[in-house]
Amino acid sequence: MATKIRLQRHGKKGKPFFHIVVADSRAKRDGKFIEKIGTYNPNTNPATIDVQFERALSWVQTGAQMTDTARALMSYTGVLYKNHLVNGVKKGALTAEQVEAKFEAWAKEKEAKIEAKRSGLTKSAEQMAADRLAAEKEANDKRAAEIAAKNTPEVEEAPEAEATEEAPAADENAEESAE
Repeated sequence: MATKIRLQRHGKKGKPFFHIVVADSRAKRDGKFIEKIGTYNPNTNPATIDVQFERALSWVQTGAQMTDTARALMSYTGVLYKNHLVNGVKKGALTAEQVEAKFEAWAKEKEAKIEAKRSGLTKSAEQMAADRLAAEKEANDKRAAEIAAKNTPEVEEAPEAEATEEAPAADENAEESAE
């Protein structure tokens, strides 16, 4: 029986959620499976991948074929790298201690990358929120200034200034007519 590691789609329309399963290659996509070895949620950022590491490694070593997406997920979680290192022990190129040391170093580096992405996303979200708040405050201040300008009565100083200029001219006309 040919076994495959593949994804079973669950969730609702537009919000997929996948189970990572080992199934007979002849079974339907969402049909009968042998064992569920993990889950994959692409809706979160970064995507959430939970895999039973030892069971997945066991199935890969047994010879289960993987779909392209399942292969990418297994590579991301380190199952394929661990399988590669274990095969090096079988060939005599590495010792078990070297395998564990290399894999631990890889796992720490991978976790640091994931944490850097998470912190970058939270920082960018906080920056975007601060920018939105500043833009909203600016718009509110501008709107308040417009309302204040609209509600204050205008002082009519211009006609008074004209009247004072015309008054001396009128006085001159009055003096000329008196003579």
